[in-house]
Amino acid sequence: MKNMPKKTKDRIRCPWGVMDKPVYARYHDTEWGMPVRDDRKHFEFLILEGAQAGLSWYTILCRREGYRKAFRDFDPRKVAVMTDGELEKLMSDPGIIRNRLKIFSARKNARAFLAIQKEFGSFDGYIWSFVGGKPIVNRRRTMKDIPVTSQESDALSKDLKKRGMSFVGSTIIYAHMQATGLVNDHLTTCWRYRECS
Repeated sequence: MKNMPKKTKDRIRCPWGVMDKPVYARYHDTEWGMPVRDDRKHFEFLILEGAQAGLSWYTILCRREGYRKAFRDFDPRKVAVMTDGELEKLMSDPGIIRNRLKIFSARKNARAFLAIQKEFGSFDGYIWSFVGGKPIVNRRRTMKDIPVTSQESDALSKDLKKRGMSFVGSTIIYAHMQATGLVNDHLTTCWRYRECS
């Protein structure tokens, strides 16, 4: 069944982690849901999740290195000072999604990100405060049990927008929370569930 966990060799994974795309399995097995405590990694995922809006995550994962190169190794200080000309040049970069609004939002979001760091000491401390400082460990049995938003993602999205960020709607932010381990949405039968709890 489509929504049930899948067994691959000796491991049971979330169904999306065993699609016939090795990049998904690697991402599922090594990153997705592991609690992130590093500001630059949070910034990376904010750029990638924003770029993914309206597209598949596979499309973005395949361009991850292109994004790393285009956006200065995901250094928010360097992205915050990119010029209009540098951003316009990215419109012809085949290594990323060439959407002007998304490209320019990276600089806007970098500036808001730096302001949050200044106010809270770190972006990490700020974002984890929305889940009480530790992961929300859910008990999802099937993919149908996984929501696309939550009260926490609603609140975080609203606050990020108030602080000037774009491409941070609640669905995008919930995906960010899943990716960076603020919530553990691995299915309970998945071998990564315990590791990410």
